[in-house]
Amino acid sequence: MENQYCKVGSVKPMNNEEQSIAIIEYLYQSFTDKSRNLEYANTKLGEFFKSKAQKFEKLLNEL
Repeated sequence: MENQYCKVGSVKPMNNEEQSIAIIEYLYQSFTDKSRNLEYANTKLGEFFKSKAQKFEKLLNEL
């Protein structure tokens, strides 16, 4: 049996634009929901989720 190597954190390109937009919309909604759940907890994690959601929103607006 030969050794097989894989790259940890490797990225698979999205060839279908509709599929990529749907994934980005899902990630945006997911991070938005997570940030809303932690909004009143005053945590750094909530701020992190909010910043990620803003980045995905900006990316969607550019598309």
